[in-house]
Amino acid sequence: MAHGWAHWAGFLGFVAAMLALDLGVFHRKEHVVRAREALAWSAVWVGLALAFAGLVWKVEGPGRGLEFLTGYVIEKSLSVDNLFVFVVLFGALGIPPVHQHRVLFWGILSALVLRGAMIGAGAALLARFHFVVYLFGGFLVLTAIRLALAGRAGHDPGQSRLLAALHRVVPGTTRFEGHRFFTREGGRRVATPLFFALAVIELSDVLFAVDSIPAIFAVTSDPFIVFTSNVFAILGLRSLYFLVAGAVARFVYLKPSLAAVLGFVGVKMILADVVHVPAAISLAVVVAILAAGAAASVVQARRQAARLRPKSEAAAAPR
Repeated sequence: MAHGWAHWAGFLGFVAAMLALDLGVFHRKEHVVRAREALAWSAVWVGLALAFAGLVWKVEGPGRGLEFLTGYVIEKSLSVDNLFVFVVLFGALGIPPVHQHRVLFWGILSALVLRGAMIGAGAALLARFHFVVYLFGGFLVLTAIRLALAGRAGHDPGQSRLLAALHRVVPGTTRFEGHRFFTREGGRRVATPLFFALAVIELSDVLFAVDSIPAIFAVTSDPFIVFTSNVFAILGLRSLYFLVAGAVARFVYLKPSLAAVLGFVGVKMILADVVHVPAAISLAVVVAILAAGAAASVVQARRQAARLRPKSEAAAAPR
């Protein structure tokens, strides 16, 4: 089904209204986002995504509804990798918790614009040059291999060449000036750590989008479904960060499960002209892979805790 300007305008209007409500009403006064608030907002964003999936299902049929759900699950799982960047970046730059929501808000707003442009370009390429399907599929398989071989290596944007390059180009200070991204120091305008955090978040999202956008084109070629599933996944990323930031390092099998998802959709894309995989099966496979990774991470965390418990008890025992 072709989506006209009314569909796009209606959805973009909805997104603009939700963002205005978020920043202008609920977060008008900066504060530290607690777990209960993050959980409530996470439930809101997931609920809205499911409601939208139901709307697509009703209006355009089960096939499109399942495509949206599959795309949403893939984008949501891949976006979790961004949380590692957020955690390390905020720690490296010493961003106070009270300012983190503002940085993420503007970073995600910029990401929506950038991803919209990238999705438009990808859709145009696929519509005009069919062989791009195989290029996207091969790229996803190579990315899956790279991710699998990377193992559990962490991100370190605080020491990255990207952050160092930004400091060379943009005059900066280590001093915070409330929630401002720029301030004046020594008679000149300089960037605060909030600006550098925002810049790295935006640039990192572009790199992540290079993987995630081809992945969702393996599920559907409909730009509207691709864009809306991306938007819902990104909009819920801030609340998810505040909900699981402290525990994100425990997901030790996140990267292997993401590699498996990328490998699956990459092969699916390469074989699209030979083997048709129904949307329901794609969704089931993606969910099963992610569930297995999450379960393995929980088991590993419990085993690690069990190994450490006897040592701590022995150290605490009287001598």
